[in-house]
Formats: sequence, C-alpha cells, structure tokens
Amino acid sequence: MQVEWSTQPLGELVEVLDHLRVPVNSDERAKRPGGVPYYGANGQQGWIDRPLFNEPLVLLAEDGGNFDDFRTRPIAYRIDGPSWVNNHAHIIRALFGVDQDFIFWTLVHKDIRRYIAGGTRTKLTQGELRSIHVSVPPLPEQRRIAEILDTLDAAIRKTEEVIAKLQQMKQGLLHDLLTRGIDDNGELRDPERHPEQFKDSPLGWIPKEWDPWRVGDLFDMQLGKMLSKQASAGPCQRPYLANRHVQWGRISLSELETMSFTPAEQEKYRLVHGDLLVCEGGEIGRTALWRGETQDIYFQKAIHRLRPKGGILLPGFMLRFMLFAAERGMFTDLSSQTSIAHLTQEKLALLRVPRPPTSEQQRLVSVFDQVDAQAEAEDVHVGKLRTLKHGLMDDLLTGRVRISVPEEAAA
Repeated sequence: MQVEWSTQPLGELVEVLDHLRVPVNSDERAKRPGGVPYYGANGQQGWIDRPLFNEPLVLLAEDGGNFDDFRTRPIAYRIDGPSWVNNHAHIIRALFGVDQDFIFWTLVHKDIRRYIAGGTRTKLTQGELRSIHVSVPPLPEQRRIAEILDTLDAAIRKTEEVIAKLQQMKQGLLHDLLTRGIDDNGELRDPERHPEQFKDSPLGWIPKEWDPWRVGDLFDMQLGKMLSKQASAGPCQRPYLANRHVQWGRISLSELETMSFTPAEQEKYRLVHGDLLVCEGGEIGRTALWRGETQDIYFQKAIHRLRPKGGILLPGFMLRFMLFAAERGMFTDLSSQTSIAHLTQEKLALLRVPRPPTSEQQRLVSVFDQVDAQAEAEDVHVGKLRTLKHGLMDDLLTGRVRISVPEEAAA
C-alpha cells in the first residue's frame, strides 16, 4: 500500500545556511583571485581565493531571480564542492530524512511569486522561503523521482553537447569546404602541399577550377512587395514572409500575416522551391532556402529573392556561402548606411561568389546536408527529451503519477 504524500513548509524540510554567507564586493573580490567558484542569484559569477562551503547545496535566488519566468528558466540550482555564495542567493541543505536532489527538483521551476515581496527589485525573504509549501512523498519515492529526473537531465545535457560539437564541425567545414573544396577523389585540397591547385582571386586563394562570379550574374533578383494600409485591407489576401520569418538556413512559418496581391503580383512575388531569401535589413544577409514548405506564399520588401539562373550555382551551395560571407564580414562593406543599415539590391548584386564545377558543388552540398540532417535530428531529439522532462516533472512532483519503489529500497 502506497503512503500518501504530505504538504509541508520548506522550513521543516531544509536547513537554511544564509547566516554563513559573507558579503564581498567586486573590488575586494578582484584583489582575491583564485580557483573557487563564486555564486550569485542565478549561477556562477566569477572566482575567488577560498571557499565558504564544500558540500552539495541547493541555491535559490533571494533577489534578481527568474521568478516571473519560472516555467522556462530555473529559479534554483545545485552546486557541489568548494564554493563561495554571495548574499543574493539563499543556501539550502536538506535535513536528515529528506533527499536533497528531490528538494532541488521541487524548487527549480516552482511558481513562488505569491511569496515574493514587491518593489522595484522583487525579493524572497528568508521567512517567506521557509513558508513555501511543497508536496513531499516518502523518502524512497523522493529518491526515485530525483533519480528519474537526473537521468533525463543528463541525457538532455549529453545531447546538447553533441549539438554543440556539430555546430563546431559545421563552422570548420564551412571554412575548409568553401576555400579548399573537394577533389574528384572526395578529398580536401591541400594548398600547402599542392599550391599549384590554387589561384589568387578577388575572394582570396581558391581552387583553380573555381571562378568568381557576381550574384547579379548568377541569380534573378527580386525585392518583395512594399507593405501598405491598402495592401493590408485589399482583395486577394495572401500569406507572406517577413524579415523575422527568415532564419539562418530555415524558414519559420509561425504567425504569418496576409496582404493583397493582384494576379500580376502573385506571379511576380510567388515563391518556388529553390528560391533563396536574403534579409535586406536587421541581421543583414541572413539567408534561408525555400524548400516548398507550403504552397501559394509570397514575400515582403524587406527580403531579396534570389532565383538561380540556369543551374549555374546550386541553391544549397549559395546558402552555405552566404553564411560564410556573413562570418567573414563581407556584407559590412556592401550595406548602405542611412538611419538603419540595409543591403540594397544593387549592392547585393556586386557580391562575389566562387563557382566550382557543378559536380563539385553537388559533393560539397551533400557533405553540408549530411551534417545539417544530423544536427536537425539531434535538435528534434533534445526537443522531445525536454517535453518529456516537463511532463514528468508535472506528473511526478505533484503525485499525479506515483512511482513504484522496490520493497528493499523502501526498507
């Protein structure tokens, strides 16, 4: 028979160690360099020469915490080992018979706004901290809940590390593949061992088989339709993409708006598979490839559409080159500086782009696509893990779903 949960104030479950905090200002800390982590309301803020604590603890913001964003940002975190904690974080240690990790999971995304004192800087007093009511299962169930959530959290961190490594790999590939290319044997060309395979160009040192072209010679260019009150209320309303919908390498279709497009304008501004969309303003040059995600969609004036001419340059290759160009600052010299910097069609048309042979472009795009597919799969995976974690926290920490604990563990 399962034991029912109890509801208790936090002060009956934990010891609050705030009296052991020692305030130290930034100037004094600067005179005390060292290797001990120095913690504040929302995480580590630097280093100091010696510790105040050396044990597992839970820290909960006293002021300046993420109290209003508790659903998406943590209000508590765990530390272990030598540490110094400033006076902007409450220091919590679980009492005997209470699992410290369970206390952390109970607090990390808890809505405690009703316990917060008002004012210009919201503050959780120690008295209110102790009065926070939490639901508490028997100790074996506390441990099992914490173990499940810790395991899931570790899987999320591991996946995030894989994603970070893939991003680093993409950065390296971007430079190597777009400056050295891949030869017929599938190998990167080596400019040091085989300088004869390279030539100087307006783009720098590039493979001999590559030719520098201008964007205006490679693509039909079209700026989108200007927004207006008439267009917003006129007939033939159609969805359109704005600057905010164009992200690096992908299109967001959330919160689309509509405006009027006449039949002639529909022909002029309709997107087709393989069109490249380039932001005129904002993050200048930000580019995405339209892959026909939906039909009958158009674009506004803040976006340039590049439509390849006769297959001279593959859209997938151009997409990666635009990212490479942004990282190299190539758009800085091209942007027109008025009140707001923007990339005019005339300036964009002058951008030089390397044109490898089509077969090599295909090899390069294939490599990029493989890495992108792997990164996308990991993004989907970590998204599912986060959704699972959110659901499990809601179920397990409320007792809505009970955890079976083996009799030997309960004993």
